[in-house]
Amino acid sequence: QVLLKESGGGLVQTGGSLRLSCAASGRTFSRYAMGWFRQAPGKEREFVAAIVWNNTYYADSVKGRFTISRDSAKNSVYLRMNSLKPEDTAVYYCNAGEKEYYYCSGYVCYDRVGDLDIWGQGTMVTVSS
Repeated sequence: QVLLKESGGGLVQTGGSLRLSCAASGRTFSRYAMGWFRQAPGKEREFVAAIVWNNTYYADSVKGRFTISRDSAKNSVYLRMNSLKPEDTAVYYCNAGEKEYYYCSGYVCYDRVGDLDIWGQGTMVTVSS
């Protein structure tokens, strides 16, 4: 069974930092695009960051504050979040998929290029003001 398990969420004050982890099991994900998405209460799920081999992509709202990285040996991907703001409050989801990420009109877009599209159960991040 292929699984993604997120951890590292919690409650933090404005300006604080958190590091989210996503551990993959069931197959090796080094050849797949790994991404972080988030969903705030009452809002749609939105893209946060992605890493494809050594190429990284970030939403404008997190650029310069968040850093995505991966450790292929540990089959894991991470999201370092600094200078957190209340608007970063959301459930953060890890995604592994056959996706192609690219910039379009200044935004990060992606297309599915295969059948693999796996999501974790999410981890809650709450930033207090």
